[in-house]
Amino acid sequence: MMKAHNHTVFYPVIYILISIPGTEESHFWIAIPFCLIYVVSLFGNSLLLFIILTEQSLHEPMYLFVSMLAAADLLLSTTTVSKMLAVFWFRAEEISFAACLTQMFFIHVSFIAELAILLAMAFDRYVAICNLLRYISLLTKSVIGKMGLVVDTSSFCIILPLIVLMKQLNFCPTNLLPHTYCEHMIVARLACDDITVHVWYGVAVAILVIGSDIVLIAVSYGLILRAVFLLPSKEARLKALRTCGPHVCVILMFYVPAVFSSLAHQIGNIIPGYIVNLLDNLYVLIPPMLNPIVYGVTTKEILKRVINLFYRCWSRSLVPS
Repeated sequence: MMKAHNHTVFYPVIYILISIPGTEESHFWIAIPFCLIYVVSLFGNSLLLFIILTEQSLHEPMYLFVSMLAAADLLLSTTTVSKMLAVFWFRAEEISFAACLTQMFFIHVSFIAELAILLAMAFDRYVAICNLLRYISLLTKSVIGKMGLVVDTSSFCIILPLIVLMKQLNFCPTNLLPHTYCEHMIVARLACDDITVHVWYGVAVAILVIGSDIVLIAVSYGLILRAVFLLPSKEARLKALRTCGPHVCVILMFYVPAVFSSLAHQIGNIIPGYIVNLLDNLYVLIPPMLNPIVYGVTTKEILKRVINLFYRCWSRSLVPS
C-alpha cells in the first residue's frame, strides 16, 4: 500500500520483507537453526543477567560491563530475530514504515552501544592489569553507572539523526525490502531522492565510531601486552592473559562480521545481495549466542554460580511435594 507524494514519488505505508532472495523454498528449514540460536541467546544472556544482578559478590566492574553487554545482546537479537522468524514461518512479511524505522533505530542503537561497552571493557582490563592499585578508586559503581549513561546517550544521539534523515526521503513506488529486517542502507536505497548524505553519514560513523573504537581497543591491549610481558613470572603472565581471553574472543566475534557487513552495505552492488544478507544475519545471531557461553565457560566466578544455580534447582526438584 502506498501514498502518493508530489505526483511522482511515493511515501511507504507498508514494506514487504522478502528475506533472503532465492531461498523462498527453504524458509522453513532456514528458520530452524535461527530459532535454536535465538533460544540459546535468550536463555544464556538472561541467565547471565540474572546471576550478575542477584549475586552481590559479582557487582564488580568487569561483571557489570558483562551484564551491560548481555542486555545489549538481548535487545539486538530480540529486535531482529522475532520478526525474522515470523517472516520465515508464518509469511508475516508486512511491516509498517513506522515499525521499520523503530526496528532500525533499536538495531543500530544496540550495535553502537555494544561498541562502546567493548571499549569500556578494554579500559577495565587495562586498569586491572596496568594500574591495579588504582582499580577500585577509578572504577567505582558511580563511575560505571555514568559510563553506562554515556553509552546509552551517545548511542541515541548517533542514531537519531539517521531516523530523522530517513523520514525526509521520498520513496519510489516499490515496497519490496530484500532483507529479513530493516537495515539503514537497504531501506535508504529504495528512495527516489539522492541518498549521498546517508552514505557519507554511514561512512563517518564507520570511521569515527567503529574505527576509533578499534584503535582505542588495540592501544589498550598493546599496553596490556607490554605490561604482561614485563611481569616477573610466567604464572603471573598467564593469569593476566587469561583474564583478557574472554574479552578478546568477544571482540573478534563482534567486530569481524560487523565490519564486513558495514563495508558490504557501503560498497553497494559489488557484493551479491544474498551474501550481504547472510553477513547481516550472522551479525545479529552469532555474537549474542556466543557471548554468554564464552563468559560462562571461561570466567570461573560466573561458571561456579551457574553450576550452583542449576544444582539448587535440581535438588529442589528431587524434594517430594
